Amino acid sequence: MRTAIIRSIGAVLLIVHCLLSVFGNYKGLWSELFLYNAIVLCAIFVTVNAPRITDPFAQSIIVGALIFWLVGSVISSLSTYGIIPALSPHISNLAYLLFYPPAIIGITRLITPSRKLSLLEIFDAFIFGLGLSTLGAALFLKPLLPHFDGDLFTSFFAISYPIADLILISITLSLIASEGFSQASLILTCGILIFTATDLLFLWLNVQGSYSFGTVVDDGWLVGLLLISESAWHQSSEGLHERGINPILIALSIFLSATLLAGIALKPGYFPQFVLLPAVITLLLTFIRMTIALRAAKNIGHERILARTDELTGLPNRRRLISEIESFIAKDGALLLLDLDGFKPVNDAHGHETGDKVLQQVALRFSRALPSTALLARLGGDEFGVLYEGSHESAMEIALALRATLSYPFRINSDEILIGVSIGVAANNGATDLLKRADLAMYRAKREGIGVCQL
Repeated sequence: MRTAIIRSIGAVLLIVHCLLSVFGNYKGLWSELFLYNAIVLCAIFVTVNAPRITDPFAQSIIVGALIFWLVGSVISSLSTYGIIPALSPHISNLAYLLFYPPAIIGITRLITPSRKLSLLEIFDAFIFGLGLSTLGAALFLKPLLPHFDGDLFTSFFAISYPIADLILISITLSLIASEGFSQASLILTCGILIFTATDLLFLWLNVQGSYSFGTVVDDGWLVGLLLISESAWHQSSEGLHERGINPILIALSIFLSATLLAGIALKPGYFPQFVLLPAVITLLLTFIRMTIALRAAKNIGHERILARTDELTGLPNRRRLISEIESFIAKDGALLLLDLDGFKPVNDAHGHETGDKVLQQVALRFSRALPSTALLARLGGDEFGVLYEGSHESAMEIALALRATLSYPFRINSDEILIGVSIGVAANNGATDLLKRADLAMYRAKREGIGVCQL
């Protein structure tokens, strides 16, 4: 209840200040120092008590940004009325500028409170943000630069504010484009747009020499700050959208940066030189992002191969065989399941290391006996499978050839080891029980000791 009153008080005080700005006879130190900055204090209080901010770091850093702006506002008011020395406007400008870094970081965490952005999404956001900032700086700031020649501090702040505003807008819009619009993001966007529009209007009026301290223009910053703090009280897009920034927007940002660089090279002096840095950084981030994406794609492909490969023999595993069976149903051929005979005593007598070497050599002999079009897989333990495409007669010949490969012993560490194999053959008739029939045939061959059995 108390916080709701404070939220209302901030809006009421803003209306009062706007009226005082319109009717200039009633404004003065009390309205521009105490009333004006009390509204910023209300925004800070509202942000501190916002229930929708689940990230404590985001909350504290946004409050920090508002405090920086409040310090700049207080110093500016005191300096205007001659209460503190004339050098203080540069200090207030610095405090205003310090508002932006924590604001950008805090708003970023405010928009995406529950999930961690992937590295590629972070790069996309910065590419999109810098691309738009580069364009905005080239189009909107160039006409203003000649008006600040000779005053280093004024030129620095005059350029820094709008560039910081453009970055703030671009990063916010890019993250909202990634997460999706919601009630909170809509209010937040309106607040940032109003705040940055006031900055640009202030810069323009300064250039024209028509800005006056304490006018209704100054209330634009208050409207923006109150909306930013109010957005933290509304439902965000948490868990609703995880779609990423549209690739078209990323491509457009890259294209604009490359076009501006080409324009700078072809027509030096037409665009301001400071546009060069964000344009180059945009393209640099693009190349880094491309490298990360290619490496990630390569890793994914490698992981998929490993997920379908038997580590011991290097053959495809059960998962790969089963996936191939699904596309094998419409083909003429057979599935062969092979289970080694007498392999367990090898492990018991010679150890698992020797048993692994036997399995590796079995895989090698089977591979040499099969045509290149056949798929040989190790299904686990001492069981193998073969997908063979061909006639029924040739499938049986293949089964007999595989059995013959184990007719002579293996030589492992000067020991001769002899094992056999039972093979079940299931001809492909288009039914989905191919694996089941091959398994039954293999167990029958092993149980009856007949070597090869077909079902």
